[in-house]
Amino acid sequence: MRLTHLFAFAAPLALLLPLSAQAAWPAGAKDAYMKDCVGAASQSVNANVAKQHCTCGANVLETKFTTQEIQQLMNSKTLPPAELRERALKEIAVCKVQK
Repeated sequence: MRLTHLFAFAAPLALLLPLSAQAAWPAGAKDAYMKDCVGAASQSVNANVAKQHCTCGANVLETKFTTQEIQQLMNSKTLPPAELRERALKEIAVCKVQK
């Protein structure tokens, strides 16, 4: 009897797991993001600080954006929608790196 109650409680939670999962970066996109980001950031801060900031930014994108949104942001052929770009910049702005 107790096991039945446990399953009744656990089943809805198991169905919600995909909704809370992190977005997957498209193949090669995270490496490309890190290369571009570190390259650009290294022009104004040292490479270590640049890498820390870019890693934080990549983690923010992974947790706050869907795979489709990440694909739009990383698409080099078309400019992502302004609203999506602004949201990404706002979310990444929380990355504070210790110098």
